[in-house]
Amino acid sequence: MKHRLYFWVERYLFYPNGFQRLLSFLLLPFSLLYCGVMILRRKLAKPKNYGIPVISVGNLIVGGSGKTPFTIALAKRLHEEEDSNIAIVLRGYGRNSSGLIVVSQNGVIMSDVDKSGDEAMLLAKSLPHATVIVSEDRGRGIEKAKAMGADVVILDDGFSKTNIMKFDILLKPSFLFKNRFCLPSGPFREPPSLYRKADLTAVENVDFTRHVEIIDRTERMVLVTAISKPQRLEKFVPPFIERVYFPDHYRFQERELAKILREHHADSILTTQKDAVKMEGFRIDLSILALEIVLSDHIVERVKKYINNFGKIS
Repeated sequence: MKHRLYFWVERYLFYPNGFQRLLSFLLLPFSLLYCGVMILRRKLAKPKNYGIPVISVGNLIVGGSGKTPFTIALAKRLHEEEDSNIAIVLRGYGRNSSGLIVVSQNGVIMSDVDKSGDEAMLLAKSLPHATVIVSEDRGRGIEKAKAMGADVVILDDGFSKTNIMKFDILLKPSFLFKNRFCLPSGPFREPPSLYRKADLTAVENVDFTRHVEIIDRTERMVLVTAISKPQRLEKFVPPFIERVYFPDHYRFQERELAKILREHHADSILTTQKDAVKMEGFRIDLSILALEIVLSDHIVERVKKYINNFGKIS
């Protein structure tokens, strides 16, 4: 029942049927009120300078948009080209913990996925030269990163943190959903007009591209994933492979994955890197959809320019 409700809401926000479109229009007064509150919040915000360059990678739409792989690609480029000591700070959605937790320090894993959340663990495993911190209070996370020796902080999903002085990168899909309303009538967390307020808008297939390959491919695979809008994977998955979807950040159990393998007569679970960090240690064969984001040079140069000029503008 809980899963059905989750996917009903997701369809309502992104792929509404006739009844859902009607419901969306009925909720418009609440969306207008919500948008007004968000705009007022921005106008009243007083961003704090933490004395360190902060780069925010965010989006305006609820759910996944590639922020975490984009953050990984940006952190790798900054380390390679600038030798930056980078810290990633994020909330840690789906974690079974609270407060500030250092997930990794310069590649040394200091937490488990249950306490860190799947996105933070993927960042920690993908960035051996970075430090990863989860904290509901992003300001506290930045201060911790600075105390640990970071000279650049990247906020994963930080656009809404109006109380922090930062360089805002907003990810924008190559196409926008027809439903352009704010919550609860549509999928936007803030008005779409705010794309113009970002320091840099990165459009998929223009400013960055995705490259996916299947690692450890087997003859009979079944796709199992718990990401937002799993339909995004369709173009990367062979059409004959069956699909089993779970709500975003779902915690998998070994026995349920074994059951899925039996029911679909498959010999491996095909899954994303984000999902795979929650399946480590399971006695199940995994095939991985390995995603790599390739950034346009001008994106990296804009960020480097902000970092190098930070002392002059702060």
